[in-house]
Order: sequence, then C-alpha cells, then structure tokens
Amino acid sequence: MAKILFVEDDQNLATRVLEWLELEKHIVEHCGNGKTGCEKLEDFKYELVILDLGLPDMTGIDVLKKFRSLGGTTPVLILTGQDSLDDKEAGLDAGADDYLTKPFDARELSARIRALLRRPTHFSGVTLNAGALALDTVSRKVHLAGVEVILKPREFAMLEYMMRRPGKVVSPDELLKNVWGSDSDSTSETIYTHIKNLRRKLTVEGQDPPIKTVHGVGYRVDS
Repeated sequence: MAKILFVEDDQNLATRVLEWLELEKHIVEHCGNGKTGCEKLEDFKYELVILDLGLPDMTGIDVLKKFRSLGGTTPVLILTGQDSLDDKEAGLDAGADDYLTKPFDARELSARIRALLRRPTHFSGVTLNAGALALDTVSRKVHLAGVEVILKPREFAMLEYMMRRPGKVVSPDELLKNVWGSDSDSTSETIYTHIKNLRRKLTVEGQDPPIKTVHGVGYRVDS
C-alpha cells in the first residue's frame, strides 16, 4: 500500500485508474490540474506521483520542475499521450523516474509502480508536533504522549492537513476540497463525524483535546 498523488485532467481515465489502484489497496489522491497538483505536493508527502504531461493550465513538465526545485525527491511516473521521444526525454531530464505512454494496460501501470516503490528513496522524514501530539509524515504514524494512536487513512490526512497549518482555523469546506477532493459527494456532516472520531482517539484524560472547534467557522490545531 502506498500514498499516491495522481494528477490527470482526463476524468474518464482518472476514474478507471483510481478504481484499479484502490483495488490494489493504495491510498490515492486525485486532482485535475497543475496548480492544485503543485499545492498538494507542497502541503503533503507522497510515496509516488503519477503525473500527466498534458494538463490544462500548465504542463506536467512545469509541475515536475517546480517540485524538484523545491527539493522534492518522491518518485514521479509521467504519463504522455504521444509516443514521442522528445516528450520522454524532456520528462526524464526534468526529473521523472519513469514514463508510461497512453493508452496503457492497468497491469503495466501496477508493475511500474511496484518497481518505483522498490527503489531506495532519500527524502527525510518530517515530524509535525502539537503539544504531546506527534505525526510522522513518512511512516504515517501518530503518537500521543509517546503512545501510538491508530488512525484510518482519511483521519490521518485530515489531521496532517490541520497540523501543517498550526493556529489556522480550517473550514469544513476546505477539508472537503483538500482531503476528500472537489468531486466527492461527502458533506460537512462527514467532516463532523471524522472530527468527532479523531477527538475521541486523541483525547487524554485531564487534558484539552488538540483539535479545537471555532463555532460557525471550523477547526484548529495549535502548535
């Protein structure tokens, strides 16, 4: 299982790939344009990026160059719609680790993902802290007062998003857009349920819960 960012504007292809990768037990976040892809790469850590070169607002090469210029070392698999040596050469020169030409078989995609995930990586871990709460973005483990807390993938993603913005009030709509995705059918009630579960798991008797509610606005995690 790996945490994967998939940047692809073709919704039909994206749906098929998402369904396939989720069957293989990966945690996949999808976005359909380069700007959102860049934002997610700045805000979150992934174990693999699948990046289409033909995005509507900026090229996949530009996304990749920006990611590498900021020190990103996560493996990147580029997708190109043309069997062009120039496209492949440009992508590899910009820092891609592998490429796949559309159309492709899902089994070949899986094989390339497995190969990239087997490669040793060199990016250093980042631990986010809020009082007695510590979240490791690489091992994807959370500890409270030194004791590991088991979170579901979506709970972890919500907590990571808020802990990367200490002191900022995050609205339910912002969480839905950035953790669930803009095409999700989930509602603010979904956020409330997940926050309630997170609080239950992260509450230590005699201490305030790390997630604060700002009534009518959203939620906040203080550093």
